[in-house]
Amino acid sequence: MTPLIYSEEDPISLGVFNYHYHRDDSPIIIHADDFDPDEVLPSYFFRSYKQMPQLEQKALQLASGRILDVGACSGSHALYLQDQGHQVTALEQSELCCKVMNDRGIANVLHQDFFQLPQQQFDTILLLMNGAGIAGTLSRLDLLLKKLAELLHPEGQILIDSSDLIFLYTDDDGSAMIDLAADKYYGELTFQTEYKNQKGRKFPWLYVDPDLLKEKVSQNNLQVKQIFKGDHFDYLAQITF
Repeated sequence: MTPLIYSEEDPISLGVFNYHYHRDDSPIIIHADDFDPDEVLPSYFFRSYKQMPQLEQKALQLASGRILDVGACSGSHALYLQDQGHQVTALEQSELCCKVMNDRGIANVLHQDFFQLPQQQFDTILLLMNGAGIAGTLSRLDLLLKKLAELLHPEGQILIDSSDLIFLYTDDDGSAMIDLAADKYYGELTFQTEYKNQKGRKFPWLYVDPDLLKEKVSQNNLQVKQIFKGDHFDYLAQITF
């Protein structure tokens, strides 16, 4: 019997691991500077296709060819695509999540840092659940786009989602109060996750508005179009050569 695990750096991975093997749905607490703590249940990472938001369903419908699922976590997206007959690689930095995905029957699980992935070509690269966030900060968005371009087939597509956090600074009359003199972009947040009273390291996460993403994509000689807009300032973008 696989024991409950209590000590690993990443609380999200702990929650995913313990839910998969023991159905322990103890909440993961999300801390962000200047915001109240939020909670997510580990079971959320195991949702079926029917339980996924429309944005994710749209991305999975568009995915084709050789697919790379970046930050696959428990593997729900990869598992659905595999069941549909697609060739998919589930990429994940967490060893615990990789163990879970292997146990769930995902054929191709890759335990590696995305930015260290050797050069190869994929027809579809998925970055879902605010996937643009892996850039960390706005200054690293170019690095993310360059790495994605390196891994993309010339006729392939990148399906990436994010949210415009402008709504956090918008008044009832529709005006936005943003400090233009601030030393960082308003979509740059710092998170810390907690599980069973154990906190992980703080880490940066980027939410990029669609206009800024378009600007950055163009600067990297790529093209982008918004193909889905959610109800909460979230959107899905398709990036191509």
